[in-house]
Amino acid sequence: MKIDYLTLFPDMFNGVLNHSILKRAQEKDMLEVNTVDFRHFAENKHNQVDDYPFGGGQGMVLKPEPIFNAMDSIDKTADTRVILMCPQGRPFNQAIANELSQAEHIVFICGHYEGYDERIRENLVTDEISMGDYVLTGGELPAMVMTDAIVRLLPGVLGNQQSHEDDSFQDGLLEFPQYTRPREYKGMGVPDVLLSGNHANIEKWRHEQKIIRTWTKRPDLLNNVTMSQEDKEIIERYKKQLKKD
Repeated sequence: MKIDYLTLFPDMFNGVLNHSILKRAQEKDMLEVNTVDFRHFAENKHNQVDDYPFGGGQGMVLKPEPIFNAMDSIDKTADTRVILMCPQGRPFNQAIANELSQAEHIVFICGHYEGYDERIRENLVTDEISMGDYVLTGGELPAMVMTDAIVRLLPGVLGNQQSHEDDSFQDGLLEFPQYTRPREYKGMGVPDVLLSGNHANIEKWRHEQKIIRTWTKRPDLLNNVTMSQEDKEIIERYKKQLKKD
């Protein structure tokens, strides 16, 4: 996968891209990254990339010329996904991360100031994506978060494919509880089933815990999950147990 970032602050990416999973993905030649400072593509002697909005209003708006020129400098294909980091876009989630992990080339347009000239949105962008219902100073941080979520899904990046298949949201549910050594700590133990060595019972327990944890913490997620009769019974048994307790 190749990822280009159009940004006014390319140095912001150094820390994230040069550590941990993203660094290893590059070392394995599974990921190629490139930052493009679109200030260098401004068509004025002061390298100005923003201007006052027509019609008046507060703040400054990114001009079209630097973004269009920067995009022209990038080798793209008909399948390149050009993502505008924007609070008006689709809320980012695991399904979108899975979708974008299939792309061979992604371009993130990271804006600043009050917004973008609308011609950028209408003519260059394939996807508008938001990190949530709040506004950030720029698009760099969301682009880094999305990169981490996307790249870890590439085959071979994590080493063990099962690592991300068990993640929260991957199948629409929250992840099951995890335990490690010591077996007992300050009087707190580990569920006996995890020590039983019976893998079928362990998998059954983990699935039950995913259903219960999702119903308890994020019941809204269950609206998008096809639940079996057995899954529904897990919740009913848990409800009854809560009443007894």
